[in-house]
Amino acid sequence: MAPVWSYNGTTMAMTVSLSVKNVSEDLADALRARAARHHRSLQGELMHILETAVRPRPFQASALWRQIQDLGLTTPDEATRFVREDRDRQ
Repeated sequence: MAPVWSYNGTTMAMTVSLSVKNVSEDLADALRARAARHHRSLQGELMHILETAVRPRPFQASALWRQIQDLGLTTPDEATRFVREDRDRQ
């Protein structure tokens, strides 16, 4: 269990600072570019990457089904076209 402390009557878990050493310049540039694409600071982007890597969200079939319905796809050909267009944008 993580140690906790009280500040103004609220309980907060203590945080830990991490550092990554020997990061190549091209990797740092790629991380900065990714952060900019997501409108985050470099620190925010690194936190997002770590959180999604260690705490993946559980798959929710009902949410996926709602997204599919919202797209208005009615045939497999439409779905295939949509996937190809999305892939080509990346």
